Amino acid sequence: MAIDRVENVPKAGIIGMGWMVISLAGAVTVGLAGRAYAEANGLVVDDPETIFIILAGLLFHPAVTGFLYAALLAAIMSTIASQLLVSSSSLTEDFYRLFLRRDASERELVNIGRLCVALVAAAALVIAADPESEVLGLVSNAWAGFGAAFGPLILLALTWPRMTGAGAVAGLVTGAGVVAGWIVLGLNKEFMGGPGLYEIVPGFIAAFLAIVIVSRLTARAEV
Repeated sequence: MAIDRVENVPKAGIIGMGWMVISLAGAVTVGLAGRAYAEANGLVVDDPETIFIILAGLLFHPAVTGFLYAALLAAIMSTIASQLLVSSSSLTEDFYRLFLRRDASERELVNIGRLCVALVAAAALVIAADPESEVLGLVSNAWAGFGAAFGPLILLALTWPRMTGAGAVAGLVTGAGVVAGWIVLGLNKEFMGGPGLYEIVPGFIAAFLAIVIVSRLTARAEV
């Protein structure tokens, strides 16, 4: 985001991906080490998502633990703030202004944006109030929806010149719909008498087929 010359973009990409690998490796290591430490010491971890908090309290002095908790809360708050802003701007610009009020004033858009922030925050509170909800589960479902809806579309847009606009829309709707239906039916937890199948797999396949079939059917009409 602060590249001074185009020639430095490849170097920046390598550095960025390198730090990403280090960060993810650290997170995975904490999870695996925490699980091993808990089992070795006879600890019962009711919620695996709290393993960082448990390890911090067990292994460090309370003063150090306080800093670790503060870092954890800072990461959570920064993520929440960015997601609220993205959701608000998307609803305001991509939905309200595009479909409802094209001539809306800047003041009106600001007020709508604030209202959207409040609505998204309220929806998040409702979801978080459910004791059965898990952050990792929600993230997994969200990424499955994104991957199934946009994955085939992006791949075919880059590799298949015969894709049409109608085919692209069909892929988006089909991928997201199959993922949602798969989750609602519980097939991600139990499938054909065995363990569940991750919802991105059927969603990706269905979206891919939808794009190809609809594109072939509508190719002549769009020409």
